[in-house]
This record gives sequence, C-alpha cells and structure tokens, in this order.
Amino acid sequence: MSENGNRRDFLYVATASTGAVVGGAAVWPLINQMNPSADVQALSSIEVDISGVAPGTQITVKWLGKPVFIRRRSADEIAAARDVSIDELPDTSDRNANKPDTDALDENRTLDEAGEWLVMMGVCTHLGCVPLGDAGDFGGWFCPCHGSHYDTAGRIRKGPAPENLPVPIASFINATTIKLG
Repeated sequence: MSENGNRRDFLYVATASTGAVVGGAAVWPLINQMNPSADVQALSSIEVDISGVAPGTQITVKWLGKPVFIRRRSADEIAAARDVSIDELPDTSDRNANKPDTDALDENRTLDEAGEWLVMMGVCTHLGCVPLGDAGDFGGWFCPCHGSHYDTAGRIRKGPAPENLPVPIASFINATTIKLG
C-alpha cells in the first residue's frame, strides 16, 4: 500500500506540474501581446536640444503623440508666477485627499531651481485642445476653443479647464539637452 501511495502521489504532482507548464505556455502569448510595440518603446523617451531657446520664448516638441511646451521663462515671467498666492488658483487641491496640492506651486513645476525652465504637456485639460503660447489674460497660454487661460507657470486661472497643464517627467542631461520620459 505504501508503494501505491507514493506512485499515485508522484503521478498527481507530475500531472499538475505538466498542466501548469502547458497552461503557462498557452497564456504567455496572450499576456505578451499587451506589451508596447517596438516603435512605442523607441519613442518613450526623447532628448531635446534647447541651446537655441532664448529667455521669454518656447519650443514645442512632439512626445508620445502629444505636444510638449518647453519654455525658457524671463525674469518677469518667473516673478509673475511666484507672486501668485496658491489661494488664488482654481486647481490647488489634491482631489484624492482634499489637501493642498504642492504641485501648483511654481517652484514645484519648473525643471530648475531658478525657475527658468518650464516643461509641460501642451494639451488643454478641458477637452484636449492645444493652447496658444504668449496669450491670454495672464501672459501664459490661452485655449481659443473654449476660453481657458493659463498663467506663466501653466496653471489654470480662468475658464472651463479643471486642472493645470500636466508636467511630464523631464530632466537635464547636460546644459543644452533635456530628456523627456
């Protein structure tokens, strides 16, 4: 009886192991097809040369199929953005925790400590239009489709847009190159 029990236990374990391997082999292609394609992975991060961007101007680059605004702000634009009280801003609360959103502070939206470089997604948070630079009531961006006004830090100040322009993951590689993603 002991020999039959060992043989039966071995057969159960071997059958279960074989079934697990076959099941994994059948499911793997279904899971693997959900991974991003090679062309998407190639565009997941880009490097942008900013050597020609003068203070007070911006460039727009395309990243992941969306426009990204890279602005080199002038001293006046930095001062205007930092003089705004967080209480004046419509999008200042963390919607999940009902607490002040430190991402609305100008210091937390810029790429450098001086506040000269600002990198933002160039898509209006209302209905996905592309705002115009150096326009609007606050000297930042204006979405002509529905009238949203953003300030020089990309924060919503007036209009139907519910949130500030999003800040993507970005960093300096060197003094003249920014990496997005």
